[in-house]
Amino acid sequence: MDVEQSRAPVYLPSRFPAMRVQLRKSRNYLFVVPMLIFIILMVGYPIFVNIQMSFYDVNVQTFRSGNAPFVGLDNYLKLLHDPAFLKAVTLSFTFTTISIILQFTVGFALALFFKNPFPGNGVLRAMLLLAWLLPAVVVGNIFRWILDGDYGVLNYFLQSIGFLQTKTYWLLNPNTALLGTILANAWVGIPFNMMLLLAGLQNIPETLYEAASIDGADSTKHFRYITLPMMRPVALGILLLTFIYTFKVFDLIYIMTAGGPVDATTVLPIHIYRLTFSFFRFAQGAAAAVLLLLGLLCLAIGYSRLIQREEAA
Repeated sequence: MDVEQSRAPVYLPSRFPAMRVQLRKSRNYLFVVPMLIFIILMVGYPIFVNIQMSFYDVNVQTFRSGNAPFVGLDNYLKLLHDPAFLKAVTLSFTFTTISIILQFTVGFALALFFKNPFPGNGVLRAMLLLAWLLPAVVVGNIFRWILDGDYGVLNYFLQSIGFLQTKTYWLLNPNTALLGTILANAWVGIPFNMMLLLAGLQNIPETLYEAASIDGADSTKHFRYITLPMMRPVALGILLLTFIYTFKVFDLIYIMTAGGPVDATTVLPIHIYRLTFSFFRFAQGAAAAVLLLLGLLCLAIGYSRLIQREEAA
């Protein structure tokens, strides 16, 4: 009898339901452990090493020997006094600002257009999404061929309508190269903005528009007093995501111009790449990458606080 009782299953007493719930919750967290390990190894560790490298004088010689001297904030001070770095930051803000204006305005217009159902609505939206789904390498090559001075479609079209008399090498001209990369980046980002804005427009209750129409409001007042205020949180989120994505664009510009001509398209990511892999100034490249990370992180924190204030109000 004692042996049978010792083999009987042991159950937690009914007076411990909280313990059973806690054990069940702890077991669920085990499913997150593999992803946490992956993030720590593939994201956290490289960031830590990059930050650590930015405080040392790491070049080709010291990198091979492993005896890089500690220089503190000297790499950051050199960057802040480097005209090439300051020019890259300025170009990044120019590239990002114009790209966001084009992406958001055109995307908003398309979202308003696709909000109303019509035959072929879904097909047209799917076709527009192809631009966003294409890899940046493909998009860069497409626009490099379009803007080619000898065989480009743009030159052929402008010459056929009499707008141009001679060939124009758009990506080899310092005055037009940055504009070409901006158009390519906007072409990719417009479908992304359109889909997110369309989702926000579809969440606005139609009863608001109906009540405003009863009060005599026309479509212009609908847009000004209903659509814009209701879309503000969605628009802020989209602008933040677009800014972060656009400010760190590297592959598209590198494929089209590689930062040229005459550094006309050397935005901050391209400059960081050159510092690290062309000039082998590893420490300054790491410091520039840290500044880029801190800038985008501060922007994200500022956005989250802004959203919290709006929700509290």
